[in-house]
Amino acid sequence: MALVAGFVAFALLEPEIGIPLLILGLVFEIGEATFWYRYLAKIRVRTGAEGLVGERGSVIEECRPRGRIKVYGEIWTAECAGEGAGEGEAVRITAVDGLTLTVEPAEGGGRL
Repeated sequence: MALVAGFVAFALLEPEIGIPLLILGLVFEIGEATFWYRYLAKIRVRTGAEGLVGERGSVIEECRPRGRIKVYGEIWTAECAGEGAGEGEAVRITAVDGLTLTVEPAEGGGRL
């Protein structure tokens, strides 16, 4: 936006004022691009099935040892660790293998 304003100032104002404003807009745009590039490089985006690890879900079909769970409105096939989980219980996702989630009972247990 600053670069566009610099171009407008360059086109409409006297060269003594327009050229410095154009250069100022260019410097500002380069600085802004550098800032966002460095800032966003620090943030690791977790998407897809891998982003589900650590999330909580609710068992919709008894999971002893295989069943189905609901996470963020999506239904997944799950393998439950240990003694499994009954319908309506809260579970935490520990791993993803293709389209199957490995889950364990959530801390605090209960129902979601």
